[in-house]
Amino acid sequence: MKVLMINGSPRVKGNTQTALDEMIKIFKQEDIEVELIHVGQKPIRSCIACLSCKKTGQCVFDDMVNEVATKFEECDALVVGTPVYYGSANATLIAFLTRLFYSTSFDKTMKVGASVVVARRGGISATYDEINKFFAISGMPIASSQYWNAIHGREIGEVQEDLEGLQTMRVLARNVAFLVKSIHDGKEKYGLPDKEPFHATNFIR
Repeated sequence: MKVLMINGSPRVKGNTQTALDEMIKIFKQEDIEVELIHVGQKPIRSCIACLSCKKTGQCVFDDMVNEVATKFEECDALVVGTPVYYGSANATLIAFLTRLFYSTSFDKTMKVGASVVVARRGGISATYDEINKFFAISGMPIASSQYWNAIHGREIGEVQEDLEGLQTMRVLARNVAFLVKSIHDGKEKYGLPDKEPFHATNFIR
């Protein structure tokens, strides 16, 4: 079983990385494979709604999004970490996630999704919701912790002082591990839930 982790911070060794590292410790204890990918500093442009991916099966911009798509398909859980900028996630990360989720047609049902949010003070709940929407629209169970999946700090290293936040990360990792293992066993015994043909109802006809 494998967890794919995305660091959306431009600071490769910043507070978001520290939060994700706290989770990695637990994943290793749970014998779960982990791969961490940094996207916060990458030149990732936004979606241009060309719909080329619907014909070719991949994004028209052949960059990191297409590279990660295969890893996303193979993983059992996706953990996305981001700092808070103006009450929102890093714009580079959102561009990455938008193209990654939209351009991939494989079934994401029952892949576990977890968001990790880092902030000085405010904007955590809005950013938490923002990331979780990618999971919720894709049929992915969302992993929670003992509090919102958040940790506080601004300057590099400050999150080490947020003992509750670090504990929240560890609890989150254990919950992700539990869900991944439970879903793995459940799929073997019961299979995935039956799917109905998608019925789109547009508001404007």
